[in-house]
Amino acid sequence: MLTVENVTKEYPTPAEPLVVLRGVSLALSPGESLAIVGPSGSGKSTLLAILGALDRPTSGSVRLGNTDPFALDDRGLAEFRRDRVGFVFQDHHLLPQLSVLENVLVPLLADGKPSSDELDRARMLLDRVGLAERTTHRPAELSGGERQRVAIARALVRSPALVLADEPTGNLDSTTADAIGKLLVELPQEHQSILVVVTHSQSLAATMQQQMRIDDGKLLS
Repeated sequence: MLTVENVTKEYPTPAEPLVVLRGVSLALSPGESLAIVGPSGSGKSTLLAILGALDRPTSGSVRLGNTDPFALDDRGLAEFRRDRVGFVFQDHHLLPQLSVLENVLVPLLADGKPSSDELDRARMLLDRVGLAERTTHRPAELSGGERQRVAIARALVRSPALVLADEPTGNLDSTTADAIGKLLVELPQEHQSILVVVTHSQSLAATMQQQMRIDDGKLLS
């Protein structure tokens, strides 16, 4: 369960604090998906960063299961992000010197050499995203849509409780975006992950079970 209660985020300025989020609350259960839409600068990406423990709220609370990530020490916080959160960004952030399979395995390397089960899972995910025949290719040899498919597989390789996607189809043509959107919904749901997507795309938002809008820092149904 992801539980967010009265989260605010402010940034200091010489004049007065810049308020980005104002009392945001939401709750999502395993297998549920949520699209967050809103104009640029409304706080969508800031909220996503807080949900993924990449940024701290000014006030309020975030809990994933029984864990408050902001009560953890630095090492615990890094492990929380590594083990329990999967990230998919508009820019795929693949490592150009690694193969497709190696890029998917990157989140596992902190634990040492991936096990045979982990290798099997990485290959299974690549098969699910339609790249079983491309495991030895480098990112430069892939299309934009294929690179984003690799990023989705990488985000899911540790079976995270929470998957966060920031404009995951923003750089793709409409046909490719529709295919990526379908995968993005189906795969986390199959593994009972919670999915939160920030997007300007109404078609992508419509594929999610729930849609909410941020306006002036407030999250609205």
